[in-house]
Amino acid sequence: MPKSKKRGSNHQRGAGGQHRNVQPFSDEDASIETMSHCSGFSDPASFTEEGPEVDEEATQEDFEYKLKGFIDLTLDKSAKTRQAALEGNKCFDEQSAAARLACLLCVQLGSGIESEEILKTLGPVLKKIICDGTASIQARQASATCLGVCCFIVTDDITELYSTMECLENIFTKWYQRESDTNGISSTHNTVLHISALLAWTLLLTICPVSEVKKKLEMHLHKLPNLLSCDDVNMRIAAGETLALLFELARETEADFFYEDMELLTQKLRALATDGNKHRAKVDKRKQRSVFRDVLRAVEERDFPTETVKFGPERMYIDCWVKKHTYDTFKEILGSGMQYHLQSNEFLRNVFELGPPVMLDAATLKTMKIPRFERHLYNSAAFKARTKARSKCRDKRTDVGEFF
Repeated sequence: MPKSKKRGSNHQRGAGGQHRNVQPFSDEDASIETMSHCSGFSDPASFTEEGPEVDEEATQEDFEYKLKGFIDLTLDKSAKTRQAALEGNKCFDEQSAAARLACLLCVQLGSGIESEEILKTLGPVLKKIICDGTASIQARQASATCLGVCCFIVTDDITELYSTMECLENIFTKWYQRESDTNGISSTHNTVLHISALLAWTLLLTICPVSEVKKKLEMHLHKLPNLLSCDDVNMRIAAGETLALLFELARETEADFFYEDMELLTQKLRALATDGNKHRAKVDKRKQRSVFRDVLRAVEERDFPTETVKFGPERMYIDCWVKKHTYDTFKEILGSGMQYHLQSNEFLRNVFELGPPVMLDAATLKTMKIPRFERHLYNSAAFKARTKARSKCRDKRTDVGEFF
């Protein structure tokens, strides 16, 4: 039989040839599949935030199945199918990248008209992605953070503030209904989304009017301790720090604030602050114990371990949970650029009450710089002191978590 016929028969198989473990997939189907499941900007009529609740486990499995299918199709013989598959893969990442970029842009612009326009334009889109069970977890997580930070920056629109908080509440409060078993609350693929929604909601709570703060405390203060039973260490830590912040706000709004279940809560916090379960990683236990020792002191004794942040010639003291949460949020977003923004970003300097940016000329900066030899002597002395202190804790019987 002529070879041309064989090539013709191979071409007829097209996308999803018999050697692949995927369903037959034409060029037209690839384009439709890409647009309908990956763009996140489908027909508004097809999605409503108040629609029936979707099975997040099933939608996550469906997302992973579609992603695997697109990856497989990048090796297809048809150029059009490969192109459609690449576009499909690209859409799974571009939403999270766009959300992170919008967040950085708002931080750069500050609380001005430009940020208001960004929130007005992207707010509905971000809410849609957050509530869309078919969107990727990365896109929903980044959208939750972006929406919370942008709304924090644009504080004039109180209606948008309450609407955003309600959107975020609809995500993390799903953990409230989960039943605990002997192993605690079982984790899901969406844990990172719930953590981001909780932290973004907590950030917005810090700028709410006192009347709204009281309402939120009544709604969540007795339910948040349920999250301390989650088997994900990051969720436990996020819940613990949020509780510490809520207690701080409650005591600021009401001088005679009283929490009925204080004994039960402190027992949970003390157990987490001294957790020694062998089935948990040492790093997780060490991190958890360190955080919950501070949380326990905050709840029981109203105490906060003051931290000092150095940037350039300036110093900033973090002396409360509200300030710590705000700093941690922007540090997570800005990364290594946090110090630069603390020096020059007027919005962040207003948030942390640092005043106008300090302008120093080159000569002044040079005189403030510590000579290299003095830095060497200081570092050597610090190294020796640190080594001497650690040598006292080398006994294997010593709980390392109590010292670090």
